[in-house]
Amino acid sequence: MNISEIAKLAGVSNAAVSRYLNHGYLSEEKREAVRKVIEETGYRPSVQAQVLRTRKTNTVGVILPRINSFSVSSVLAGIDAVLEEKGFQILLADTHNNPNKELEYLEIFNHQHVDGVILIATVFTAKHLSVIKKRTIPVVIVGQQLLGVPCVYHDDYHAFYEITELVLQKGCRKLGYIGALAQDKAVGQERRRAYRDAVRDAGLPEQAEHTAVADFTIPSGGEKARELLDACGPLDALVCTTDMIAVGALQYLKSRGIQVPRQMMLTGHGAADISSVTAPTITTIHYFYEESGMEAAKLLLEQLEKPDMPAKEVKLGYAIVENESTARG
Repeated sequence: MNISEIAKLAGVSNAAVSRYLNHGYLSEEKREAVRKVIEETGYRPSVQAQVLRTRKTNTVGVILPRINSFSVSSVLAGIDAVLEEKGFQILLADTHNNPNKELEYLEIFNHQHVDGVILIATVFTAKHLSVIKKRTIPVVIVGQQLLGVPCVYHDDYHAFYEITELVLQKGCRKLGYIGALAQDKAVGQERRRAYRDAVRDAGLPEQAEHTAVADFTIPSGGEKARELLDACGPLDALVCTTDMIAVGALQYLKSRGIQVPRQMMLTGHGAADISSVTAPTITTIHYFYEESGMEAAKLLLEQLEKPDMPAKEVKLGYAIVENESTARG
């Protein structure tokens, strides 16, 4: 089967079939006639011919830090919802939290048949900036802010300032913070800066140094909670940069016989399902992850349609979700 045969069977012009296949405007009557013939004949257009003709693959590369993450899977759902509606397919590249793999996939996608790239970013090295600057296809970043590049990011600073304020307002005066590597600007730098500013503004500057750096895992959360308590003595609140870390900390506190929230309050981040099934449930921060994926996909589509359009930045808000781990008394 070819376009001419499809057109003849559907009683429309070749141009009408072409518009249908390329998601162009077509009356509902003609669209239904073409769809019916294609469905009955099992026709599949040649991808190679389409690429040669249009120089478009209708494929987007998505580089992500790890697929088994609540936040990443939510972002991906948002990306897919927008791109699928526009007829795009997604190629996934899981870096397993390896920045060098991010660079590798950026290079691969830049020279392979994808129309653009969405990078769910973690860290930016000088090499990252060089590769992104030299890109020949549009790149949109999710989760980090990068000047001059279209990006969608979250208000990490104010979110963590507010959740630290929450435990301070409940009377906590000896706090600890478990964060992430400083190379991660959003998660490692901005959240830690917010915690430190909040305790200093509360007149507790010595609490600003009660910090530890964890991996994004439950075991690491438990290990770093132990380190903080060993180094700083009894605490009455622990602010964690992710829900997984907070769950690990909760497990360790229970093993020590420390009751949450009666003896120590605990907070996480991400509003992951796990935060609502622990005992006690964990106070957390809700980010609009799926919406961030949708916004990133829209930015990429705009870049594809108008390559010379100035880079846009979209900053999303947050919501504090107070659960049992801060509900003392």
